[in-house]
Amino acid sequence: MVPKASYNRVWIPDHEEVWQSAEITRNYKAGDRFLQVQLEDGTELNYPVDPAALPPLRNPDILVGENDLTALSYLHEPAVLHNLKVRFVESKLIYTYSGIILVAINPYKQLPIYGDAIIHAYSGQNMGDMDPHIFAVAEEAYKQMARNNKNQSIIVSGESGAGKTVSARYAMRYFATVSRSSSKARVEDKVLASNPITEAVGNAKTTRNDNSSRFGKYTEISFDQQYQIIGANMRTYLLEKSRVVFQSENERNYHIFYQLCASAMEPEFKHLKLGSAEEFNYTKMGGSAVIEGVDDRANMVETQKTFALLGLKGDFQMDVFKMLAAILHLGNVEITAVGDERSSVRREDQHLNIFCELLDLNSDKMAQWLCHRKIVTTSETVTKAMTRAQAVNARDALAKKIYSHLFDFIVERINQALQFPGKQHTFIGVLDIYGFETFDVNSFEQFCINYANEKLQQQFNLHVFKLEQEEYMKEDIPWTLIDFYDNQPVIDLIEAKMGILELLDEECLLPHGTDENWLQKLYNNFVNKNAFFEKPRMSNTSFIVQHFADKVEYKCEGFLEKNRDTVHEVLIEILKDSKFHLCANFFQDNPVSVSPFSSTINIKSARPVPKPPNKQLRTTVGSKFRSSLSLLMVTLNATTPHYVRCIKPNDEKLPFEFDSKRVAQQLRACGVLETIRISAQSYPSRWTYIEFFSRYSILMTQQELSLNDKKQICKIVLQRLIQDCNQYQFGRTKIFFRAGQVAYLEKLRSDKLRRACILIQTSVRGWLQRHRFLRLREAAVTIQQYFRGQRTVRQAVSARALKETWAAIVIQKYCRGYLVRRLCQLIHVAAVTIQAYTRGFLARKRYRKMLEEHKAVILQKHARAWLARRRFQNIRRFVLNIQLSYRVQQLQKRVEEQNRENHGLLERLTNLASTHMNDIDTIQKLELELEKLIAQRRTYEEKGEKYKEDSEQKILKLENQNKELQEQKETLEIKLQEKTEEMKEKMDDLTKQLFNDVQKEENQRMMLEKKLQNQQQDYEKEIGLLQGEIKILKEEKTQLQHQIQQEMAVQDGLKMEVGQLAEQAQKIPELQKEIELLQAQKLDVEKQAQAQKRELREKMSEVTKQLLDSYDFDDVRSRLSAEDLEHLNEDGELWFAYEGLKKATRVLESHFQSQKEIYEKEIEGLNFKVEHLSQDINHLQKLFREENDINDGIRLEVSRLTSENLVIPDLKQQVSELENQKLDLENRLQEQTIKLKEMSNRLHYELEGNRTEKCPGTNEVQDEADIKGNERLKVTTQAVEGLSNGFMADEIQDEVKNKIKQETTRLTVENMDLEEKLDMKDRIIKKLEDQIKTLTKTIEKTEARVPALDKEYIGMMEYKREDEERIIQNLILDLKPRGVVVNMIPGLPAHILFMCVRYADYLNDVDMLKSFMNVTIDGIKQVVKEHSEDFEMLSFWLSNTYYFLNCLKQYSGEEEFMKCNTPRQNKNCLKHFDLSEYRQILSDLAIRIYHQFVLVMENNIQPMIVPGMLEYESLQGISGLKPTGFRKRSSSIDDTDTYTMTSVLQQLSYFYSTMCQNGLDPELLKQAVRQLFFLIGAVALNSLFLRKDMCSCRKGMQIRCNISYLEEWLKDKNLQSSNAKETLEPLSQAAWLLQVKKITDDDAKEICEHCTSLSTVQIVKILNSYTPIDDFEKRVTPSFVRKVQAMLSNREDAPQLMLDTKYLFQVTFPFTPSPHALETIQVPSSFKLGFLTRI
Repeated sequence: MVPKASYNRVWIPDHEEVWQSAEITRNYKAGDRFLQVQLEDGTELNYPVDPAALPPLRNPDILVGENDLTALSYLHEPAVLHNLKVRFVESKLIYTYSGIILVAINPYKQLPIYGDAIIHAYSGQNMGDMDPHIFAVAEEAYKQMARNNKNQSIIVSGESGAGKTVSARYAMRYFATVSRSSSKARVEDKVLASNPITEAVGNAKTTRNDNSSRFGKYTEISFDQQYQIIGANMRTYLLEKSRVVFQSENERNYHIFYQLCASAMEPEFKHLKLGSAEEFNYTKMGGSAVIEGVDDRANMVETQKTFALLGLKGDFQMDVFKMLAAILHLGNVEITAVGDERSSVRREDQHLNIFCELLDLNSDKMAQWLCHRKIVTTSETVTKAMTRAQAVNARDALAKKIYSHLFDFIVERINQALQFPGKQHTFIGVLDIYGFETFDVNSFEQFCINYANEKLQQQFNLHVFKLEQEEYMKEDIPWTLIDFYDNQPVIDLIEAKMGILELLDEECLLPHGTDENWLQKLYNNFVNKNAFFEKPRMSNTSFIVQHFADKVEYKCEGFLEKNRDTVHEVLIEILKDSKFHLCANFFQDNPVSVSPFSSTINIKSARPVPKPPNKQLRTTVGSKFRSSLSLLMVTLNATTPHYVRCIKPNDEKLPFEFDSKRVAQQLRACGVLETIRISAQSYPSRWTYIEFFSRYSILMTQQELSLNDKKQICKIVLQRLIQDCNQYQFGRTKIFFRAGQVAYLEKLRSDKLRRACILIQTSVRGWLQRHRFLRLREAAVTIQQYFRGQRTVRQAVSARALKETWAAIVIQKYCRGYLVRRLCQLIHVAAVTIQAYTRGFLARKRYRKMLEEHKAVILQKHARAWLARRRFQNIRRFVLNIQLSYRVQQLQKRVEEQNRENHGLLERLTNLASTHMNDIDTIQKLELELEKLIAQRRTYEEKGEKYKEDSEQKILKLENQNKELQEQKETLEIKLQEKTEEMKEKMDDLTKQLFNDVQKEENQRMMLEKKLQNQQQDYEKEIGLLQGEIKILKEEKTQLQHQIQQEMAVQDGLKMEVGQLAEQAQKIPELQKEIELLQAQKLDVEKQAQAQKRELREKMSEVTKQLLDSYDFDDVRSRLSAEDLEHLNEDGELWFAYEGLKKATRVLESHFQSQKEIYEKEIEGLNFKVEHLSQDINHLQKLFREENDINDGIRLEVSRLTSENLVIPDLKQQVSELENQKLDLENRLQEQTIKLKEMSNRLHYELEGNRTEKCPGTNEVQDEADIKGNERLKVTTQAVEGLSNGFMADEIQDEVKNKIKQETTRLTVENMDLEEKLDMKDRIIKKLEDQIKTLTKTIEKTEARVPALDKEYIGMMEYKREDEERIIQNLILDLKPRGVVVNMIPGLPAHILFMCVRYADYLNDVDMLKSFMNVTIDGIKQVVKEHSEDFEMLSFWLSNTYYFLNCLKQYSGEEEFMKCNTPRQNKNCLKHFDLSEYRQILSDLAIRIYHQFVLVMENNIQPMIVPGMLEYESLQGISGLKPTGFRKRSSSIDDTDTYTMTSVLQQLSYFYSTMCQNGLDPELLKQAVRQLFFLIGAVALNSLFLRKDMCSCRKGMQIRCNISYLEEWLKDKNLQSSNAKETLEPLSQAAWLLQVKKITDDDAKEICEHCTSLSTVQIVKILNSYTPIDDFEKRVTPSFVRKVQAMLSNREDAPQLMLDTKYLFQVTFPFTPSPHALETIQVPSSFKLGFLTRI
């Protein structure tokens, strides 16, 4: 019983709409005869009711539009119709579940829901998780096959035009896509290619469908153990052969005939002699030869392509087309009546002759036996003529037979093409079979079709019953027997012993059996004896069978003929004798089996199959169909079935138009309503405990919610809410409800929510009113306050009060003025005092600053002068260095240019030689071709002569024949004068034909003679052209000979140069001797210089000793008085003494300087000789390199010369020795200059100190002056006594004074010059060393040795060639990322690899460099391939490949990459090789790694997207589940293992931290994050499009909240500039669209303006899928959707619905120079690279 508080809306019957909704306006009481209702249009109605059968109640709006019909609370026919109509018309959804059935309504419009993106979206999903779809059924079948290793079947049925063929095609396409194998056979493409062929030969246009399948088809798709397609097999049932010879009005024959006629004018089909379809009887009968929007010619091309794809080549196709063309010509054979009992066919009938020509038959026999039949008796054989009607039937029967055999043959060949060598593991069968049919006139075909549907319906009922029983047993629910319709009696009526089919076969065996006799037997056996068989009241030629869907009246006319399907034996024998192999094979006695797979099926039936009692019965169409149908049922019973019921919404083929009558009729016929009825009898609504708790927790009390066991809570709540315990049952995991109970619970929930809303509204409105009242009261109090104050002021003011107030104000004014003036005077005095002191302080400070600046200017002047001189000297040195390096570079460039010229000459010589040889070959080939052409010409002439002779002989023969015929004619005229004139006319015709044939042959002979003449002229022209080409080639030959002679002369000149080189090579020993002499001279000079230095040192030491020993202080002091000392000091005589001393030292220095100049000149001479020798060696090397490329002998000579030129290392040793000697000389000179400076400074300071410290008038000062004067005099007298040789003391003192002054200045200048010269020598020696190094590298390419290097590291790794594999193994293959990223620079392996590359470049070894680069790239490829699913490893090697690529760019030497380098990094650039090709290879490799890296990230995060972004409730408690019906969701709310938004963010953080640890470039990291966010947005949005239950306002809030979490994550990681947020814009707009109001025109305009990232199709899809969760929300009306669609019509966007989740943004690798200097990089010991050496 339905509770009293149920809804007050019901369904009442309606003639037009089947059911109409009405609202009860008055309470119904038991016993009332009428029910007062109001229709939706407002009409009041008293509806009569039966108390035993009240009108069905309507479901609440919240349950309308569900994905599964079993989710409805009230399950009955009007609820099903209404739900389908709402989904189809308003939401534009064509698929709906009904328990285990998928109901598919034909939209008569192309929808964007079948692309590969949709297939990938459904792949791997459970049926309850996504919207209903044919792909969901296919995925369920595929998943069950893989999970249970059990065969599956998909049964697609429905009326003609309901979309069965398209549904089956999409299911097969799904299997081909998801199980696509990696083999090259492409079996899945072949499986799909079978559909266009079978549709071409088995589909036709009917009044109901433009592409109606006129046969049943069961396709077995075979899978291997990896569940990949390996083959297929097709079984066909009951081809409608009668369509070949007859079509009703507005119908067509099979498509292949029209395709063939449309292509008749193509060259390959001209021999078929076809025309347009209107010219043939078999194609023009229906009067509708063209289908609107169908191009038969293009379809013919597609059919040929599919034939070729299956391996059926052109010969096979042409044989098939010949058979089809023969059928069309056979239909045009005219059969004329001769009297009433006879008929005839003219032997001149054009179509008959073409028919016989195509099939290679005897036309005379065919013409005879089309109009006659042979009757064989026991004693004789009688030939009997047939009437025209009988002849036409025989002709049509032959056409049907041929087409039937051809159809079976094509299916057989398709099966052969889809064969597979191995054994199938499992299979999925797709059954595309006709649905229940009933027409105005129903015949044998409709009887067989409805018989097949009876069998399928029985199998369906048993399967549904079995599933229901399993569900109840699994949930421990008491099982009660449910009454369901069993159609076994109808099946027994048809197929049982003495049933309709057996009686039909029995009648067919009788020679004079007729349809009327058979019908009479049916009347006698079944009328009033079988409840499912009836006799029509107004007809004696029909019978009625009560099928499960409806009563069908069958007309018995033609049953026997169609069941026999006979063709006269004589015609069969004629076809057997055909020389056309295909036609002859069709009618052999032992035909080949149609299905090569039939033997592989070994399935036992659950129940015995009825066998015919007589072998003859097996040959009838009925017995064949019954046996094949029995085999089909055995196969289906051995598989797990999945049902697709296709519904035709209207007969006018209008898009999204819903005819309730037609739909209700089909729902009854296809068993959908029976499934609903079975479900409704027990417990149709089923909720899991978690779903019930989530949905109805609002109805629970706090005490109930305090319990921990949710299952117990649900039980307590239900017992409280529903008193009748029979209305529900508690299972193990689900709660089972009777019909209507969910609607009652929804009403309770809605009422409680409404009361809660009212309470909230009451509180909010009360608060608002109180808030308004408080504001008004506050305003009133404020107004009262001001008003009362004003009134008080007015009362208090008087004249006396005003006077007193004015007097007080005057007194206050004067008092305040006095006080202010006094304060102002004090402030003025204080300010003046402060200003005076401040100005004085500032003036003194300014003066001090001026003094300091003046002194600083003087200091700056001297310092800047010194710095300018120093800068000038540095610039001069730098300019000299640049000049030297530039000259060296120029010389190197000249050497390289000379090498290039030599290579070019050699290549030119070889090219000329090769072209010469090619020209000789072409000349020889042309001569051979000329000979062949001459021979051909001769043969053609001989053939022409032979043809002339043959033609003359033929003409003679024809003339003789003509004469003989004339004679015969005369004799016949004499003998047959009494005959009619008709024979004369025929003879005249024959003679005319003979004359025409003779004339035709004569014309052909003349044409051939003309052709021969033209060919001879053409050949003569070609010979002339060939002769001209031969002349040109001869001229080119002479030119080539001249060129060869010139090249020989050049070679002679080169040989002369080789001789000169040999002579110059002989001079090398002499040069070596000269070098040795120069070295000896240098050693002698150095020895002399060292001896002279020793002598000078000894002399200086002796002089100083003598001066110190011979000086007597007392004697000098006694001879000089105090006055003399004063006079001496005043006149500067001591300075003269000091100058004399300086003069003496200058003499010594001049002697030393002269020796030094001599030594430097000798060094310069040696350097000049060294340069001269190096130039000679360079010249020799150029010549050697030039000759090295000419021939092997010169290479040997060069190798010998290079071995003799080993003097270069000796020269290097000599230069190094010179450098060491230079350093020694420099050190010695510095020591001497320092000593001289100390002496001069000491004397200078002593003299200055003597002047300043003298103070007259005191004895102590005088004594100190005397002591110091004595000390200075000691030094001066020593110098005078040792050097003057008798000069006077005064003169010596003056000279010493002057000399010291000049010498100090000169020595400082000379020391500066010496330093500059030493720097110059140092640079020259270094330049010479560099030149010698470059020369040794170019000469000793094969014997390169590591030169002497600096002590500092130069950023290279020395390794040996044999160590390459160890480097790759340790540095790439065995390296673990986690051991590298800690405390190390990013890209360390890449830097180490590049340092090895630098070493190979430093050695100038091409082979070594190429080998190392190749093994490095191969190693990276190998490690990426081995760890293709390891995210950390991919991230690590993406980073290192990127760094390696950047190092190759940074140190390439190209200006664009060197801008950010330091000078030290620029020195580390590659010197000899351009690695741009390897950079491109590495760039491609990095892109591959990036794509794999992104793929791994996507695979890891994709399973989390939909649960985290859509299903997870970030905002707890705002969404509630709705009933899901039979297809339950795979995920549960209480599932702790399900993914949440936190899971997505944690996975993103893991990706981000790993990329950062591995040192991935920030730009690359941003691109990867952008790709990930695009995937998140695309997958979530695609899932939203395919999940109607997610399209609600509350889910939009959840999605927007989750998007904000992603945006916060981007902000936290500082990735706002990655444009990742923009990739989420479509999803964000979709969430906004779910939340926004969708009612008015302004709302539609706002949607169009805001949703710019969504296409029109996507916006409309979301609006159509919008589903309210509560009664408070409103559905989107169809008019609003149309309004939005009209506003968006001007948009030019893609029509596709789904976003491409496989789309990859273009990746760019920005160049980021490494800041790490190669010299500072060290190899950790954990790398195990101890065999590498830092240089």
